[in-house]
Amino acid sequence: MNEEKKVAGIYIRVSTEDQAREGFSLPEQEKRLRAMCEYKGYEIYKIYKDAGISAKTGNHRPAFEELKEDIKKKKVNTIVVLKLDRLTRSVYDMEDIMKFLEENNAYLDCANDDINTTNANGRMVARLLTTVSQNEIERTSERTKIGLAGAIKAGNIPHRAPFGYKHVDKKLVPDEATKDQIIRIFNLYYEGNSYQTISNLYNKEKVFGKTNWCDGTILKIIENEIYKGDFVHGKRTNNPTYYENVVEPIVSKELWEECQVQKKKNARNYKRDKEYLFLQKLKCPKCGRILGGNATRKKNGNIYYYYQCHDCKISIKETDIEKEFDNFINEIQEYDSVVNQTLLPMIKTKLNNPKDKLVKELNEQNQKFERIRKAYINGSFTIEEYDNEKEIVESTIKNLEEKIKECDLCNELKFTPEDILIKRDLDYINQLVYPEEYEENTYLWKDYTRSEKADLIMRYVDYIELEYYSKNKIRLGEVYFRESMCKPCNELYDAGFLAKTDYAILGNIVTKLRFSEYLPIEKVSEIVFTLREYYNVGYFEATYYYDNKVMYFNDYENRNIIRIFPLEDYRKMDKIDKLQLGVIYIGNDEKCLIENQEELFNTIPEKTNCRVYELDEETKKRKQEIEKEWIEMKEKSNEKK
Repeated sequence: MNEEKKVAGIYIRVSTEDQAREGFSLPEQEKRLRAMCEYKGYEIYKIYKDAGISAKTGNHRPAFEELKEDIKKKKVNTIVVLKLDRLTRSVYDMEDIMKFLEENNAYLDCANDDINTTNANGRMVARLLTTVSQNEIERTSERTKIGLAGAIKAGNIPHRAPFGYKHVDKKLVPDEATKDQIIRIFNLYYEGNSYQTISNLYNKEKVFGKTNWCDGTILKIIENEIYKGDFVHGKRTNNPTYYENVVEPIVSKELWEECQVQKKKNARNYKRDKEYLFLQKLKCPKCGRILGGNATRKKNGNIYYYYQCHDCKISIKETDIEKEFDNFINEIQEYDSVVNQTLLPMIKTKLNNPKDKLVKELNEQNQKFERIRKAYINGSFTIEEYDNEKEIVESTIKNLEEKIKECDLCNELKFTPEDILIKRDLDYINQLVYPEEYEENTYLWKDYTRSEKADLIMRYVDYIELEYYSKNKIRLGEVYFRESMCKPCNELYDAGFLAKTDYAILGNIVTKLRFSEYLPIEKVSEIVFTLREYYNVGYFEATYYYDNKVMYFNDYENRNIIRIFPLEDYRKMDKIDKLQLGVIYIGNDEKCLIENQEELFNTIPEKTNCRVYELDEETKKRKQEIEKEWIEMKEKSNEKK
């Protein structure tokens, strides 16, 4: 090949970030370099194009490698580029290129940088320009890392949202439609189930519409720090960066760490036989960290449970917590059995999943489905990727549609909030009058299995604060219930349809009384007369004085107070000196009025104003008394109005 004749290999490259910059498009580079070659009289052998590839060290550039091969074969003797940074931005790479050109009697010509490598000065200029270019890319990288770190700390995770999360305004937040299955995976694994067992279960149930769950998928979920609120950037690099508490966690850090410990065991052969009642519920009185669980098995086979803070070296027995927790447990158990299981099994679903929230989520999923479809049409997805994404979204949409149907069905239920109040009143009377029969017919806390106790606490308790009451003694502090229980309970209580138990002084005795909020007298009358279908309950009025916080009752020694409630809506009153209270009671020696006592424990009373019985003179007399009281109540109601 004639040395005086320059045979050019035009090399053009554009990275992803260059594509939007004016003058760096591939057609623009080619146009300008063709013009330069024509001006200098170079023969153009070939155009070598690398699209969407950065000039960083280590990046494979197929077209540039092809150009080097053609130089070795003496088909090309001059590399023509627009700028030196199109070729490389690394000093080390530049040295390799310069050595390669010298070994093959080839040259480099840059249109914008006026570089000529045929002499020592030209090679020095090329090296200096490369140094400046490398410095710029390193500074840009540093600025990018700083900006990325700030974004990650704000919850903007630069990755596709994993199962259980979704992106909202660029931030990663828990996805209400999928997060429960992630929690379930961690719980199943913590209990000793292997990856294979969990994946088989999920395939059987077609969770998220998928039947291709495998060991690896479960392992990735268990190992992913994002589920405890942390994020690791650059996991595959030598220097990954760990960010703590950057997103809302789906599981506690303690449960996540316990699962990592579980990984060290043989999950296929190990099954956890210990069940903690307050797992992930107790907070350390010193540092506020969630306590971990520990247990010891004695020679007699008994297991003793403890909860510990590894940082503060605090340990507390589970039995000590459970003793103090009994008061709360009874309330939870009653709520669970009466409200969720007997009367309104769907009220919690309705309150936890408001229809408008579900409809909004459904619209988002439909929009996501449309985006996936368009991405597939545009070639961004393969058919396999499209089918997987489509299956997940369709499963989520189906789940949301079922929840919306449940909300619609709630409106068709015949039961009302008043039924809850009547049923709980009746159960309370049953407990007073027939305590043994009540226990036989009611599934009480003491009858629960350990697994059922743990499940109830898991479902309704958010967390429990512990506190010191002496130098080294710890007791129960505040108990925080989940919104799924608090919200419906508080709404029912505020509306007057749920009673709460509180301490009061009755005479010289501290006792517990049931209180409920204001209801119109018509509603109260309906409740009283409904209860009188089963028991001869009485009604009278009392006065509560705000200054000395005293309620005045008459003849309370011979009466069992069922419930106390205000006769006026004091929340709408400007100033309160005293308040009239309604009191429902039953005599100490009263018995039920129906022949079949079993109905007391498994019936849901129907409301009635005054049901007429024509059985005997005693019943007629009762009817007249009820009618008289009813008229008096109505008259008082009219006077107040």
